[in-house]
Amino acid sequence: MTTPAKTAKTKRTQEKPLGRTPAGRRLEQALKEVLADVWGTKALPVVARVPDAIDVRRVRQGTGLSQAEFAARFGINRRTLQDWEQGRHEPDAMARALLTIIAREPEAVRRALAA
Repeated sequence: MTTPAKTAKTKRTQEKPLGRTPAGRRLEQALKEVLADVWGTKALPVVARVPDAIDVRRVRQGTGLSQAEFAARFGINRRTLQDWEQGRHEPDAMARALLTIIAREPEAVRRALAA
Protein backbone atom coordinates (compact mmCIF):
# COMPACT_ATOMS: atom_id res chain seq x y z
CA MET A 1 0.00 0.00 0.00
CA THR A 2 1.36 3.39 -1.02
CA THR A 3 1.03 6.34 1.32
CA PRO A 4 0.57 9.92 0.05
CA ALA A 5 3.90 10.95 1.59
CA LYS A 6 5.72 8.14 -0.19
CA THR A 7 4.06 9.01 -3.54
CA ALA A 8 5.08 12.68 -3.26
CA LYS A 9 8.65 11.69 -2.42
CA THR A 10 8.82 9.34 -5.40
CA LYS A 11 7.56 12.04 -7.82
CA ARG A 12 10.17 14.50 -6.58
CA THR A 13 13.03 12.08 -7.11
CA GLN A 14 11.83 11.29 -10.64
CA GLU A 15 11.92 14.93 -11.78
CA LYS A 16 14.92 15.95 -13.87
CA PRO A 17 17.43 18.35 -12.33
CA LEU A 18 16.95 21.89 -13.66
CA GLY A 19 20.08 21.87 -15.83
CA ARG A 20 19.05 18.74 -17.68
CA THR A 21 15.75 19.96 -19.09
CA PRO A 22 15.70 22.15 -22.22
CA ALA A 23 14.35 25.07 -20.18
CA GLY A 24 16.99 24.50 -17.53
CA ARG A 25 19.79 24.47 -20.12
CA ARG A 26 18.49 27.75 -21.61
CA LEU A 27 18.30 29.28 -18.14
CA GLU A 28 21.81 28.09 -17.31
CA GLN A 29 23.15 29.52 -20.59
CA ALA A 30 21.40 32.85 -19.99
CA LEU A 31 22.90 33.03 -16.49
CA LYS A 32 26.38 32.34 -17.89
CA GLU A 33 25.95 35.14 -20.46
CA VAL A 34 24.78 37.63 -17.84
CA LEU A 35 27.67 36.76 -15.53
CA ALA A 36 30.16 37.08 -18.41
CA ASP A 37 28.73 40.54 -19.14
CA VAL A 38 28.95 41.56 -15.47
CA TRP A 39 32.54 40.27 -15.21
CA GLY A 40 33.45 42.06 -18.44
CA THR A 41 34.59 38.92 -20.27
CA LYS A 42 31.82 39.07 -22.90
CA ALA A 43 29.35 41.82 -23.75
CA LEU A 44 25.70 40.96 -24.18
CA PRO A 45 24.21 41.77 -27.59
CA VAL A 46 22.48 45.12 -27.88
CA VAL A 47 18.76 44.87 -28.54
CA ALA A 48 17.19 47.67 -30.58
CA ARG A 49 14.27 49.38 -28.89
CA VAL A 50 11.91 50.79 -31.51
CA PRO A 51 9.14 52.97 -30.04
CA ASP A 52 5.57 51.73 -30.41
CA ALA A 53 4.46 55.18 -31.57
CA ILE A 54 6.15 58.36 -32.70
CA ASP A 55 4.96 61.92 -33.24
CA VAL A 56 5.97 62.33 -36.88
CA ARG A 57 4.97 65.99 -37.06
CA ARG A 58 7.11 66.80 -34.00
CA VAL A 59 10.11 64.99 -35.55
CA ARG A 60 9.73 66.93 -38.80
CA GLN A 61 9.17 70.26 -37.07
CA GLY A 62 12.25 69.59 -34.94
CA THR A 63 14.32 69.60 -38.12
CA GLY A 64 12.84 72.93 -39.23
CA LEU A 65 11.90 71.47 -42.62
CA SER A 66 8.64 71.67 -44.53
CA GLN A 67 6.87 68.44 -45.42
CA ALA A 68 8.26 68.60 -48.96
CA GLU A 69 11.82 69.28 -47.76
CA PHE A 70 11.69 66.57 -45.07
CA ALA A 71 10.30 64.00 -47.50
CA ALA A 72 12.94 64.78 -50.12
CA ARG A 73 15.86 64.88 -47.67
CA PHE A 74 15.06 61.58 -45.98
CA GLY A 75 13.61 59.61 -48.90
CA ILE A 76 10.03 59.46 -47.65
CA ASN A 77 7.06 59.75 -49.98
CA ARG A 78 5.41 63.13 -49.34
CA ARG A 79 1.88 61.66 -49.31
CA THR A 80 3.00 58.99 -46.83
CA LEU A 81 4.48 61.67 -44.58
CA GLN A 82 1.21 63.62 -44.73
CA ASP A 83 -0.79 60.49 -43.89
CA TRP A 84 1.43 59.82 -40.86
CA GLU A 85 1.19 63.39 -39.62
CA GLN A 86 -2.59 63.49 -40.02
CA GLY A 87 -3.06 60.10 -38.34
CA ARG A 88 -4.51 58.33 -41.38
CA HIS A 89 -1.72 55.75 -41.25
CA GLU A 90 0.93 54.73 -38.73
CA PRO A 91 4.59 54.26 -39.67
CA ASP A 92 5.76 50.65 -39.49
CA ALA A 93 8.62 49.55 -37.20
CA MET A 94 11.36 50.33 -39.73
CA ALA A 95 9.94 53.80 -40.41
CA ARG A 96 9.63 54.45 -36.65
CA ALA A 97 13.27 53.41 -36.23
CA LEU A 98 14.36 55.80 -39.01
CA LEU A 99 12.24 58.62 -37.57
CA THR A 100 13.75 58.03 -34.12
CA ILE A 101 17.24 58.35 -35.57
CA ILE A 102 16.24 61.45 -37.54
CA ALA A 103 14.88 63.00 -34.33
CA ARG A 104 18.20 62.40 -32.54
CA GLU A 105 20.78 62.73 -35.33
CA PRO A 106 19.23 64.34 -38.43
CA GLU A 107 22.57 65.39 -39.93
CA ALA A 108 24.02 61.89 -39.59
CA VAL A 109 21.03 60.47 -41.48
CA ARG A 110 21.30 63.18 -44.13
CA ARG A 111 25.02 62.41 -44.64
CA ALA A 112 24.40 58.66 -44.76
CA LEU A 113 21.63 58.99 -47.33
CA ALA A 114 23.56 61.51 -49.43
CA ALA A 115 26.55 59.18 -49.86
